[in-house]
Amino acid sequence: MKRLCCFLAAAVLSGCAMQAARPAKTSAPPAAQAATPIAPAASFYPSTYQPPASAPTLIRNATLLSGTGTRLEHADLLLVDGKISAVGASLTAPANATVVDGTGRWVTPGLIDIHSHLGVYPVPAVSGNDDGNEATSPSTANVWAEHSVWPQDPGFRTALAGGITTLQILPGSANLIGGRSVVLKNVPSVTYQGMKFPAAPQGLKMACGENPKRVYGAGKKVFPSTRMGNMAGYRAQWAEAQEYLRDNIEYQKKLATGAKDAKAPKRDLRLDTLAAALQGQILIHMHCYRADEMAAVLDMSREFGYHVAAFHHAVEAYKISDLLAQNGVCAAMWADWWGFKMESYDGIPENMAFVDAAPGGCAIVHSDSDEGIQRLNQEAAKVMAYGARAGLDVPPERAIRWLTANPAKSLGLDSRTGTLEPGKMADVVVWNGTPFSVYALADLVYIDGALRYDRAHPDVAPRSDFLLGQPAAPEVTP
Repeated sequence: MKRLCCFLAAAVLSGCAMQAARPAKTSAPPAAQAATPIAPAASFYPSTYQPPASAPTLIRNATLLSGTGTRLEHADLLLVDGKISAVGASLTAPANATVVDGTGRWVTPGLIDIHSHLGVYPVPAVSGNDDGNEATSPSTANVWAEHSVWPQDPGFRTALAGGITTLQILPGSANLIGGRSVVLKNVPSVTYQGMKFPAAPQGLKMACGENPKRVYGAGKKVFPSTRMGNMAGYRAQWAEAQEYLRDNIEYQKKLATGAKDAKAPKRDLRLDTLAAALQGQILIHMHCYRADEMAAVLDMSREFGYHVAAFHHAVEAYKISDLLAQNGVCAAMWADWWGFKMESYDGIPENMAFVDAAPGGCAIVHSDSDEGIQRLNQEAAKVMAYGARAGLDVPPERAIRWLTANPAKSLGLDSRTGTLEPGKMADVVVWNGTPFSVYALADLVYIDGALRYDRAHPDVAPRSDFLLGQPAAPEVTP
């Protein structure tokens, strides 16, 4: 009875939210804003990642969860030249192909964690490696997470063993505007450039709520100290970025006409980032817990003409699931973290299932944890169970999208990865059974068709020095 009461209360709250006044859908950046690039700096920090040459691979007679909403039994998957070549039954293997017996196994796209701090908060967790938060100003839009990534973080390899093939590395959430994110391929490299997902859009990390006002108002006795201060801080930054963008566009117009008074505006790295976000070149990912704050941010996005790619954590997303869907905004959530601070107290374990159930809803499982990233599949399984308890039955072929297609969409990469479709990157996981089980283990993990993890032969992938262990201490004779 207690569970039923809790569910009814949640449903009432969600229903009340659906009856609230709905702002119009957020618009794409205005044409005038999008006309002129403002942040060419990214081209000077390119990806050097190159998929290795690999022989064709044919996975036979497996259960395939395509990420498109379909489930195929006794199906084959052919990987050729780093791409998915064919999906079907009784496929013919090329002469030089490696054939994998998929009998009793399940195959999914590689898992994508949209919210990770691996590399910027690496293990071992010591202050010398703590590089995720530039907590020196409420706005540090000028910093880039990739410039803090330590590629030897052992967390990358343990995440790989959990089926993670792609991950977005974000700055921390101390600031209103924390800086640019980077999307990585989960491959070994001595440089972050060797891990960068080629041509992936950068993100912009922003944060609502308690963190900025605690770090600055309470901790440093400076602006902001309230939620209204948070909003004023964002708006001031966006207004400044709009002016910066207008000045740059005007300058380029004068250049095009040969005007003698054409003078380039002084370059500002912080405003470069914000102006690029206004143009849609950088995707906005926003740490936000409460429904009222997410709704306020959507209002602000309309005021300044940008789009929110995803709200992260979003423990109250169930209250505005229809509003998020109408605005084309994804919610990246935990399965059941709640109650660890005031803004997380109204979380419910059915949260993700409600977001998924809204027409056009986009639900994502994220980790925000070097441990949780190893078991994103089990986090999704918990949500399936919580949803069923609330009368929302989610089959595996739908739930897998929380880990693959939906995060790919939010990262602007859905045309290239996230589903098992011909032409997509061959980022693939072969599981020992259904991935939605406490007994699920990734047997094989392929990235761009190359075998990067083999549970039967774990040394197929190089390991960080920290995973090799320390020499045994000499025995002491008493």
